[in-house]
Amino acid sequence: MSKPGICYLVGAGPGDLGLVTLRAKECIESADVLVYDALSSAELLRWTKPDCEKIHVGKRARDHAMPQDQINELIVAKTKEGKKVVRLKGGDPMIFGRGGEEAAELVAAGVRFEIVPGISSTIAGPAYAGIPVTHRDHCTQLTIFTGHEDPTKGFSSIDFKQLAKAPGTKVFVMGVSRLREITGAFVENGADPATPVSLTRWATTASQRTITGTLTTIADIAEKTKFASPAVAVIGTVVNEREKLNWFETRPLFGKRIVVTRTREQAGELSKSLRDLGADVIELPTIRIEAPQDRQGFAEMVSGAHEYDWLVFTSPNGVERFFDAFFAAYPDARCLGNPKIAAIGAGTAKKIREYRFGVDLIPEKFVAEGLLDAFKKESIENLTILWIKAEETREIIGDGLAKMGAIVDECIAYRTVPETEDPTGARARLIDDGADLITFTSGSTVDHFFDLGIPWPDGCVAGSIGPITSDVLRKHGTKPAFEATKSDIPGLTAAIVKYFAKG
Repeated sequence: MSKPGICYLVGAGPGDLGLVTLRAKECIESADVLVYDALSSAELLRWTKPDCEKIHVGKRARDHAMPQDQINELIVAKTKEGKKVVRLKGGDPMIFGRGGEEAAELVAAGVRFEIVPGISSTIAGPAYAGIPVTHRDHCTQLTIFTGHEDPTKGFSSIDFKQLAKAPGTKVFVMGVSRLREITGAFVENGADPATPVSLTRWATTASQRTITGTLTTIADIAEKTKFASPAVAVIGTVVNEREKLNWFETRPLFGKRIVVTRTREQAGELSKSLRDLGADVIELPTIRIEAPQDRQGFAEMVSGAHEYDWLVFTSPNGVERFFDAFFAAYPDARCLGNPKIAAIGAGTAKKIREYRFGVDLIPEKFVAEGLLDAFKKESIENLTILWIKAEETREIIGDGLAKMGAIVDECIAYRTVPETEDPTGARARLIDDGADLITFTSGSTVDHFFDLGIPWPDGCVAGSIGPITSDVLRKHGTKPAFEATKSDIPGLTAAIVKYFAKG
């Protein structure tokens, strides 16, 4: 008997990936079919499983990839096929998201459904602009309405006379194109023309922008600054709190668009650091990590690792693949014996410690030359060393250790290949929107970025994690604007902040 399908009406939140609920993430990860709008964060699509069918249905003002009645038919049909369907909508599905209509269609069709609320931009947008929609000193009432209706059309389900007289804060969305008519309707119906008004565009994302004015001035300000949707508007004296409470738009990297070229698996740490500092991050992986061509040879080297005096790791990727292979062969960590362990940098050492192994040697400089300098303080003549490495790396470590009298074997744990997939449309976004900075964390990320043939954005600079990466950039005719003093992610992040702080 086939399993009955179910449709989840899921709120994707206002844009900040950190504001997506855990329940929403669970639904996206398990979906057989994802039906989604023009989301503020395309990164949500990366959470889907590989065989998930992803269907974009548009849903922006005047730009619908699929009419609502066809969307209703689609989610019903896919659910009736016995699939787990996720209908993903920006913000909350039940706040001007037509989630109620879609739920009614599912009920009429006799299929199961669940509603997963999301954080609405009507609340989150003002909060990220430093505007509390309720405040003891200003109001005890909140009214939310849609600006999608034209107040001049002769009839409306919105009572502007009642809205104008109602106390408290008013919040509306989907009203930028009718801003002059809406604010005019408030004044005509008795609202104080000097009432403060704010508009926040792309709320909760690094592209957020806020303008303020009054009922009589905000339309002129919006037109002068070419302010466009999507935006959330706030009417009320709570807008005055923004001057004190504006926290999101004052972070050190706010307004800077930064490209991260690391692998998808590794991009998270750098991306999070930059987003926390206010940057608009485009994750555009130029490389991906794959198993070595000689998998059997790798497995045999790992199985014999207990015979070595030293294990040398030069990247977190090597650590992860080595220990995953080791524990696939051995049930007990003690089977590794007692070799000493060296790590080329803090990130590599951190990954080793995640497997509950200590690190005996970390160089002061997180490059191959620094590791060799550190080994000069050790006595390694006639000692055996297993160097866990990528397929294509400089031979400086192996050659340098051999010159010190060590017996070095190479354990090729992985290889770096070009990333061919672009599920979030990052390449098109970089071409269309440009960037302020493109970061590079290895020579291979540099090589494969230029292999993509993407024109270098106007006014954009390159940032390098260390000297080797900088050398590869120069070979491609690009001088790095800065190089991290410490060749790890915290060091690169600090260098980025320092660079932009200089103006």
